[in-house]
Amino acid sequence: MVIMRTLITVLLGLVVVGAALWLWQTHGRQPVAEFDPPVLAGRLIQFPCSAGFYARRGDTIVLTASGHCYGDEGAVVTDPEGRAIGAFGTHARDATCPHPGHTCASSDISYLTVAPDRVPWGRLNVVNLGEGGYRVLPPDTRPLACDDIAIGDPIEVNGYAGYRTGIVAEMGENLNDGDGAYFPCMVRARVRVETGDSGGGVLVRGIPAGVMSRSFAGNLGFTPLAEGLEQLGLELCVTPDCGLTRPTPGG
Repeated sequence: MVIMRTLITVLLGLVVVGAALWLWQTHGRQPVAEFDPPVLAGRLIQFPCSAGFYARRGDTIVLTASGHCYGDEGAVVTDPEGRAIGAFGTHARDATCPHPGHTCASSDISYLTVAPDRVPWGRLNVVNLGEGGYRVLPPDTRPLACDDIAIGDPIEVNGYAGYRTGIVAEMGENLNDGDGAYFPCMVRARVRVETGDSGGGVLVRGIPAGVMSRSFAGNLGFTPLAEGLEQLGLELCVTPDCGLTRPTPGG
């Protein structure tokens, strides 16, 4: 297995708040939402972070995100109009790490607990790929793990930089002096990536497979989804209501 020791840039970066708001409101890469509430899985949620997939944590609906987009637990994420989308939960982290100077985790993943009035009931198995269209996950969908992904596999992503396609180019550990986080599996793909894509979902062969996490000289690096969901105790939503009873309107 190739060990990735090239200089890696974390997609988050340093962003001035005013510039971030301007970019979010004027970048214009996302389509106008067709649903109310909108499907946020697969799209920018608040610069510089994108959302991956809807999942459930017990009876609570969450959106997967990136561990390095993670603020303080409970930090509220809002839309451009200032309405609450949800609040950050915890992030994946191993209890111990054998690599000095690093933190260890199965994947660069965290989650956002979705505000009750922002849950798109009936569409929790939908992913918004912007210009790539909406994708509906069938009930037999299972998130891919590292071992399910192979070099040459086709991938699709969406996020701040819009809809893109490419192929898996390289796989290996993420262990280098320029990055304080160790992940046992990092997948590099021939897909352009920009700050703001962090946390966006990756589809491999049309199946939910990863979390957009790093830039390798402008090419995407992502960590596997299945291992991250397991570490956080999350279950991917593959039915319209994710196996939960939809709240009664006004109840």
